Amino acid sequence: MISLEQAVACLTEQVTPIKETEQVSLESLSGRILAQDYTAPFDQPPFPRSPLDGYAVRGEDTTGTSHEMPVSLRVIGKVYAGHTFEGEVQPGEAVRIMTGAPIPVGANAVIRQEDTDYGCERVGLYASVKPYQNYCYAGEDFQKGTVLLKKGTVLNAYDMAVLASLGYGSAVVYRQPAIAVISTGDELLQPGQPLTAGKIYDSNRILINSRLQALGIPSALTLHCGDSAEQVAEQIREVSAHCDIIITTGGVSVGEKDIMHGVLKCLGVEPLFWRVAVKPGSPTLTAVYQDTLLICLSGNPYGAAANFELLVRPVLAVLTGNSRLCMKVKTAVLTNAFPKQGKMRRFLRGYTKHREVQAVTGNHSSGALSAMLRCNCLIEIPPEQNGAQEGTQVRVHLL
Repeated sequence: MISLEQAVACLTEQVTPIKETEQVSLESLSGRILAQDYTAPFDQPPFPRSPLDGYAVRGEDTTGTSHEMPVSLRVIGKVYAGHTFEGEVQPGEAVRIMTGAPIPVGANAVIRQEDTDYGCERVGLYASVKPYQNYCYAGEDFQKGTVLLKKGTVLNAYDMAVLASLGYGSAVVYRQPAIAVISTGDELLQPGQPLTAGKIYDSNRILINSRLQALGIPSALTLHCGDSAEQVAEQIREVSAHCDIIITTGGVSVGEKDIMHGVLKCLGVEPLFWRVAVKPGSPTLTAVYQDTLLICLSGNPYGAAANFELLVRPVLAVLTGNSRLCMKVKTAVLTNAFPKQGKMRRFLRGYTKHREVQAVTGNHSSGALSAMLRCNCLIEIPPEQNGAQEGTQVRVHLL
């Protein structure tokens, strides 16, 4: 039996960050990781532009202007966003201008329309503007040659908007991890089938795949196998060439139907480790088959869920180069007691808000899937401790 930290170190040593890349369209880039730097190919804005509706003028022509001493300028044209004014503003002249439009040559300021009489052929000004007031310079947002997005960036909506503003319709990103999830057990029926005597529905396959999707990992290849070591081994052989990681649930303990040890023998591989000093999910079996990492989780729903968070997520973080996939840890005050003593490090289901955390009440069995409802964290209880009393400060792993 090894510690959680030793288990994580062992597993993360087996994977290397994905280096293969692909070109992906802009609309599909959310959550993807850039495989190269992206540099501005031009100034943004590419021309001096107006930040408001008004009149482009020479600031010098408005000196001393007020309601009591208005100035009248000749209007020589109009310019909208997306268009240009071909002439040049001379002393005593103005151009009607709209927000976002290029400021005409010769003008060096924009007076807002509210400070004018909205004139068409001549415009009366009732306020002064200094040169370069209400004037957005070319390159004010960013300048040509500036590295705006760096290799390794996990793209969000703002990053994608910047790419769009640079004119990119796609970007080069690292490929996403390929994962297979195999649930095992003769007792499992697939959701939608009629429930028959002695059977239960397969929830672990849905649980693991849904957690992967919630973390931004694409939908896994999901399979179900009965309690046959040869059948499970054959499934692993078939999918391993196309997978970075294969996650199985069930068959990892020591009963007659705990087949995963036999699966490894069929595959001709030795385990990296079998048991981890945590509860739930201690009997976790791992190995490497033809460069594919095999992580065999407990068949108990909470055991599978907890060790997916504790063991699989750090592996995904290394594989993708995205450290955000690791759980964040904080400290919080436990608002209800958990008096049960344990020899192993225990992780309780809980709900945390601000600096407090509450352990779920009622059934703490690792087979109680409904106890995960509304949980947003795992509460860590150290080993060899008489549980945790109300008011105890505990480590909280955020889901």
